[in-house]
Order: sequence, then structure tokens, then C-alpha cells
Amino acid sequence: MKYLFGPVYSRRLGHSLGIDLLPPKICTLNCIYCEVGVTTDLTCERKEYVPTEDILREIDEVLATGTVGRPIDVFTLTAMGEPTLHTGIGTIIAHLKARTDKPVAVLTNGTLFFDPQVRADLAGADIVIPSLDAARQESFERVNQPASSVNLEQVIEGLALFSHEFRGEVWLEILLVREINDSFEDLTALQQAVRKINPARIQLNTVARPPMDGRARPVTREKMEQAAAMLADGYAGRVEILVDFQAIEKKREGRGQQLREKLVEEIAAMLQRRPCPLAEIDRALHVQDLELTEECVRVLVDAGRIEKIVHADKEFYQHVAVCREH
Repeated sequence: MKYLFGPVYSRRLGHSLGIDLLPPKICTLNCIYCEVGVTTDLTCERKEYVPTEDILREIDEVLATGTVGRPIDVFTLTAMGEPTLHTGIGTIIAHLKARTDKPVAVLTNGTLFFDPQVRADLAGADIVIPSLDAARQESFERVNQPASSVNLEQVIEGLALFSHEFRGEVWLEILLVREINDSFEDLTALQQAVRKINPARIQLNTVARPPMDGRARPVTREKMEQAAAMLADGYAGRVEILVDFQAIEKKREGRGQQLREKLVEEIAAMLQRRPCPLAEIDRALHVQDLELTEECVRVLVDAGRIEKIVHADKEFYQHVAVCREH
């Protein structure tokens, strides 16, 4: 299968057979937390990026032969970029609804909902899960890095229009990134946007997989609970926290150890070339965490691989071999 994949198990949707509508990575946004990578075609142009007929043919094959060999709870239209950019999305939804009784879900960033044709194309779906990570322009630009023609006010207005028109359920996903879109001002603005959009559910998330940009870090459990409480205030729907913090912590511990081991070797290699002060090591290796850099330096000092020296009243670290050879 070229366009269909799965079924994969989703906590939100059950066993989901995915339908990928775009080649990578065509999107209206270039989100810093994206696990797929950098957007190569940042655009708002809608067109038939892959042949609609080819997608319909694969759907018919699965429905006729059951080739996936596993139960399907839902068909999910998605993409490595933004699926509503594909002008055939309405035809694909209608095709699914005519040939199966399984619900149809759409995962989207919601940036094109101001377009009446996009709203009409999605009208036949059962569940639409758009995202809105920020309701302040500065934060929106920092976390989502939109195409130049994307207007935040227009995005929020489009989401509100769609939510009020749509006969299915809108589940609004909000992904928070530490110190990027999680301030009190950000949450207050999101609270106001949520009241305007009035989705059936709000689903809160944070960075759980390796992001495109190293600045994208997960928020804490406490911050997520604070955000949930703020967004629930004055909102009649359901607020869910999607992220599994225990799983993130386990991954972080494993990744953290790997990163420390890698950093130790990078520091050792750097100091083989020349002595450096701690701050320069941190800056040159783009660690931006003096405590972590110092911890890794101590590992090397304790192992006898580097040592601290003082020159002109300034502390440097150097490879031990440098000292012995000179």
C-alpha cells in the first residue's frame, strides 16, 4: 500500500487505518515540535498533490479483501504535512462514508478552516481533530512558524465557524512547549479562543517524541494540570490530558544517559584540540545547560582524561595528554 497504513492503535481512536494524503513534507506550518522534520514546502496552496483515484483504489482494495488482516475501528485521514491542502479530501471522505460504516476522522492543523470549501470538504467526517497551539501572535509564530499568508485571527475564526457548522465532533488539540507557548498570558488567550470555538473536547499534549527543533521541550505535569484547569474554566466540554508522563520520564532517563555519554565524548574530543573554559565548552557544543556540561566535565576529570588548570586567573580544562606532551 502506498497511501494506506496500519491499522495502528491510538488511545484516542482505537485501531486506526491511516490514509496519507500528501508526500512529505508539504504543510502550512513548520512546527518546532514536529516529529516528521522540517517542512520542505511551506504553502497554503490547495491542489491534488497525489492522485485521488489512486487513494480511492487502495481504499476499495482494503474494503474488498480485508488485506490489513486486523480489525479497523476508524479510518483516519492524515499526512506528514497538512491533509486539507489536498483538494480531493472531500471526495475521499464521501467515498469512505458510502462504502463503510466505520467512522472517519481527520487530523489537521486547522489553519485552512476559514475557507468555506475546506469546511464543506470535511462536513462528511465524523470526528475532526484540529490543533491550536497558541492564540497570541508572538507565541504562534514561535511554536508553529506559519507560512506568511497564515493569519492567526483568521485561523481562530475559521475553527469557530467549523465547530458551529459541523454535525460531528470537534476535538481541539493543544500542544504546549516549555517556555514557548505555556505562559499565563498564552493560557489566558487560549482560554478565550476555546470559549469562541467551543469544541466537544479539548485534548492537551506536550512534546513526547524527538522534535524537529531542540528548543521544543515538554512541559511538566504540574504545568499541564494548571493548563487543564484554566481551559476548563467557563468551558462545558471535556478537557483531557493525553500525554503519558511516566512514559516520557522513562524515555527521558534513557535518552538522558545516552546524551550524557555522547556529550562526554564530544567534550573530550574538543579538549584534545585546545584547552577551554567551562562556558566556552557549553556554548561551542550548543548544550545551553551549564549544570549538565559541568557534570560531564567532572566525569572526565574523575576518569583522569582531563584536568583543570588556571591561566591568567581564568579556569580552563585541558586533555591530560596535552599537559604531559608539553
